[in-house]
Amino acid sequence: MFKKIEIWVLYLTILIGILITLAFGVLVRQEIEGITKKGNIDISPLSRPAAYIARLPEKILIEIFINPNKVDEPRRVKRDSYKQDGFDGTQNSEKSFLLLSRYDGDLKEGVVELIDLTTFEIVHTWNPDIDAFNALVEQVDEFENIVRDGNDRRQRLFHPKLTKDGGLLINSIALRKIDACSRLIFQNTHDIFHHSIETDIDGNIWVPSNIYPQSLPIEKVGREVTNFFDDAIVKLSSEGKVLYEKSVSQIFIDNGLEYLLFAHGNGYEKDPIHLNDIQPVNFDGEFWRKGDVFLSIRSQSMVLLYRPSTNEILWKGTGPFFQQHDVDILDNNRISVFNNRSINGINGTSIVDGHNEVIIYNFQTDEYSSYLKGSMTTNDVRTIMEGRSQILPNGALFIEETNFARTLYFNKDGSLRWSHVNRAENGNVYSVNWSRILYTTEDIQTVNSFLDNKGTCNE
Repeated sequence: MFKKIEIWVLYLTILIGILITLAFGVLVRQEIEGITKKGNIDISPLSRPAAYIARLPEKILIEIFINPNKVDEPRRVKRDSYKQDGFDGTQNSEKSFLLLSRYDGDLKEGVVELIDLTTFEIVHTWNPDIDAFNALVEQVDEFENIVRDGNDRRQRLFHPKLTKDGGLLINSIALRKIDACSRLIFQNTHDIFHHSIETDIDGNIWVPSNIYPQSLPIEKVGREVTNFFDDAIVKLSSEGKVLYEKSVSQIFIDNGLEYLLFAHGNGYEKDPIHLNDIQPVNFDGEFWRKGDVFLSIRSQSMVLLYRPSTNEILWKGTGPFFQQHDVDILDNNRISVFNNRSINGINGTSIVDGHNEVIIYNFQTDEYSSYLKGSMTTNDVRTIMEGRSQILPNGALFIEETNFARTLYFNKDGSLRWSHVNRAENGNVYSVNWSRILYTTEDIQTVNSFLDNKGTCNE
């Protein structure tokens, strides 16, 4: 190591090092800015690995020192609400429950709590052993890294759904159903499932998935595309068996919307759909029939009314909402949509343009309106991604501001009745994961039946 070398060799080594560093920086910048192709020249085979290498130190540090479910990290946006601990406000006067999915920062794992909103009392808690469930999954193909990426410390328990038989559905890479004691009833690993869980009037389960391997006709783009997110609508039986599956991109192609998938010169967009909610229709009406589904498609800022029985898009909504989530059916002719209003900010990061909104669309009048907009602004509701909303029959509005671990309940007049922040005993704030308010007569009957029959769990 201490051998003498010619000075010109040292200078040449330094010069080459500088040139390599400059070239590496150019590749990383072009990849980040998305400028990797001009004419027949494509540098992406070099720029992609360069950008990956450049991000490795950050990824390693985050993995070692930062819990991904801690939302009040210094590198993220600070909020005054982070000072709040749990519930603040007045309990509901009408019987209702909150099915709160949250990351417990003290246990360092996800839990689901059933909370009586007339008392703010936790009446039941689920704490599934995700690591044990993962051990039952064959770790190949899309599940190759499930132990690393979906372990108890990292995994969020998305959109829990309490079923009439007392089970709890959760979305945690696999679609899982657990009992009152958090024991596994079934898990479906047909594909990776994600985002929302809803059930229809017949007890079937509707949930988005990523088809693996992708199902689209790759020859359309003239080259193999291996990282395309082929989002699908999946209908499963109450026992977790797949009954129906359809690629949403294929639905676009079949219904003459192919141009939305192939609008760029590089062929397929990696995530052109981003299906985040499937809302089944349970009754016949003037504008829809039982068996139809509403689809919220974030990447297209679009809501669809789709009929699986005929593979037909009945209505395409691209109104005053963008990057939206959570479509709900309000009555015979109205739906609501949680409008994130997210746009690309500086350096490619997303920001909310003002505040989130809850948009109502009336099929009879073909008009859009904003519900309790002033309340959303006054209370600074602005989750960039995700987010849930529900307009109740009494006019109240339930909101989950997911990115900031806050849940809010507004009275009909727009006043804030209560809010909840998922703050742990250690003082830090951790993620909430698509919680659900239970308020209908059927919901209350399901909860009461569950509480009456759940028994005692042996530790």
